[in-house]
Amino acid sequence: MKITGYKLFPAPPRELFLKIETDEGIVGWGEPVLEGKTDTAATCVVELMEYLVGKDPLQIERHWQRMLKGGFYRGGAIAFSAISGIDQALWDILGKSLGVPVHQLLGGAVRDRVRIYGHLNTKTPHQAQTQISLKQEIEELREITQLQMDRGLTAFKFCPSDALEPIDNLKEVNKIVARVAAVREHIGDERDLMLDFHGRFSLANTRRLLPLLEPFNLLFVEEPVLPEYTKHFQLIVESTPIPIATGERLFLRTDFQDVLRTGLAVAQPDISHAGGISELRRIAAMAETYNVFMAPHSPLGPINLAASLQLDFATPNFLIQEQVLGLGNPGTEANTHKFVDYGDFKVKDGYVELMTKPGLGIEVDEEAVAFVAANTKPWRAPEWTSRDGALAEW
Repeated sequence: MKITGYKLFPAPPRELFLKIETDEGIVGWGEPVLEGKTDTAATCVVELMEYLVGKDPLQIERHWQRMLKGGFYRGGAIAFSAISGIDQALWDILGKSLGVPVHQLLGGAVRDRVRIYGHLNTKTPHQAQTQISLKQEIEELREITQLQMDRGLTAFKFCPSDALEPIDNLKEVNKIVARVAAVREHIGDERDLMLDFHGRFSLANTRRLLPLLEPFNLLFVEEPVLPEYTKHFQLIVESTPIPIATGERLFLRTDFQDVLRTGLAVAQPDISHAGGISELRRIAAMAETYNVFMAPHSPLGPINLAASLQLDFATPNFLIQEQVLGLGNPGTEANTHKFVDYGDFKVKDGYVELMTKPGLGIEVDEEAVAFVAANTKPWRAPEWTSRDGALAEW
């Protein structure tokens, strides 16, 4: 079998799909995207595919090593993301060629179902938060929490703040605690709640907030400091009983090796950023030696989620899977990605049942994807500012 060509399709809101074609008619799909840098990632894919066209797609590890190391200059979020999507597509081809799901190629499923969680993002944009009362904010939170509960989800995550000052005032601190308290009260004790600090919190803000959040029995707090400050993770971990998570902006094993030693509870690499299926299974194995659990980052599209789920089924130290499609169930009417058929995909009581179709377990309507691509505009990260006009972390 030989790779004969490829196609790239940008898709809303911030995705990029890759189709790799072969001379035997088997095709593979992947998501080689970096949010806000779609065109840049696409250019990197084009450069890497110059090497791959004409090669055997089943030699996945050989190609992974060549793509990462063959250009002398290594690394960077763009290159890793491009490699990640190509890697997903190659695993998809391998699974389809053998007639088995990817999780079977990774040693077989170690679980019958994968737990997923949904987000509690409110309808009110950041810029308007100062124009509504805390009471209104909390009412929005309760509404979307109930929507997610009605979809059968049992685990939820949200960021409890907007832009913060380096060390913010007591009013902001109290608002954060009030939001978390309202959601915990609404979901009760049998459901799980996670918080994403999203790198918005300085080390000082994080250390101030964590003790106040301990009564809410959080499943984890994500990215309590920016990735460049992960050397502080041991200080954070040892200061609170709340499990700490990070990893969406870390990449290869070399980025994770030090933070895994800090007492980190949950690793969150993204299968479209951290080297694809090939590298995430190695990160997971390394994390297992430190009793760290996997909760792969996935705020992207249906191919990213499908690849993540294949890994989850075969990963012993898996915890929970992020997803944003249809808020809860990619098979619902709310799913905007109707050009992807999940086949035997079933969500029950907050879990995805074992997927058995070959490859990544999905079929893509290329005609629909092409139509969407022709009408997609580039997404850019919001520009947030502090009260004094300086940059604030989004």
